Amino acid sequence: MEDAKVRWGIIGCGDVTEKKSGPAFNKVKDSRLLAVMRRDAAKAADYAHRHQVPHWYSTVEDMLGNPALNAIYIATPPSSHFDYALKALEAGKDVYVEKPVTLNAHEARLLLDVVRKTNGKLVVAHYRRQLPLFLKVKELLDAGQIGIIRTVQLRLWQSRLPELVTKGAADWRTDPAISGGGYFFDLAPHQLDLMLYFFGLPISFEGFSQIQDAASAVADHTTGTILFEHQVVFNGSWCFNVRQEDHVDRCEIIGSRGKISFSIFGNLVTVQSDDEENEFVFEHPEHIQYPMIASTVAFFEGNGPNPAPMEEALTLMEIIDCFAKIK
Repeated sequence: MEDAKVRWGIIGCGDVTEKKSGPAFNKVKDSRLLAVMRRDAAKAADYAHRHQVPHWYSTVEDMLGNPALNAIYIATPPSSHFDYALKALEAGKDVYVEKPVTLNAHEARLLLDVVRKTNGKLVVAHYRRQLPLFLKVKELLDAGQIGIIRTVQLRLWQSRLPELVTKGAADWRTDPAISGGGYFFDLAPHQLDLMLYFFGLPISFEGFSQIQDAASAVADHTTGTILFEHQVVFNGSWCFNVRQEDHVDRCEIIGSRGKISFSIFGNLVTVQSDDEENEFVFEHPEHIQYPMIASTVAFFEGNGPNPAPMEEALTLMEIIDCFAKIK
């Protein structure tokens, strides 16, 4: 593994890197995790010790100065994604960056310009599009399993402390200066990116947000509509102020001959047609980002396409900005 072609450094070795992503970098062929960086030197050293990572740093500049590294994973909160990605690209490193790719669409446009000017390689961690569950959904759609798509209805309703986010990490997610704007900015990118993956670029989109709970500093209710090609209409509803008993995570794709139902954060796909119903149950990988990291390594090596390009991430951020307008 010492002669791996893709040699990684992680900026921000926090909770998401403990199991979801970090260990996968040493399990993917031709990939090796060589360094981690965290501003808290003690935590960086602890992570390196526990995960047998050879080098640790407390500054980005020191880590980027390591000539052995040629790829950087940015796993910090969104407010620093742009600056760190810019520094990594300018240092000649390939970049894998967590979602949302930036705080807003403006930063995403600037980052896309940098990717093009540096001729760098950047992949956004929209990893759900590489999971077997969602590959199955796309396969069913592409095969016309439910006929002509009529509408897509998505609901994500959670309480003020959603079950779907890392415990103990709520503070930055509800600080718009760090997250961009609450739980919608943290969870909706997974969902909206899948819609782009399934249906392509949108023709138009419109939406808005509200602060319904006076105790909330950020919007807690968001709604939006997207029109895709072939008259496919998407309607999404995100609410983070309901009772725990009213939690919902459901997406239904309705076609002329049936429907496909699944949860974005679940493991079951149901397909109903006029004369039958089938269920597909999936077990997610131990390290849920493994399939996306494997595809990213292949792309960095020149052996495959970009699995989640910056151009699509910009469109996603434009949709998020539009839906996040507070009325």
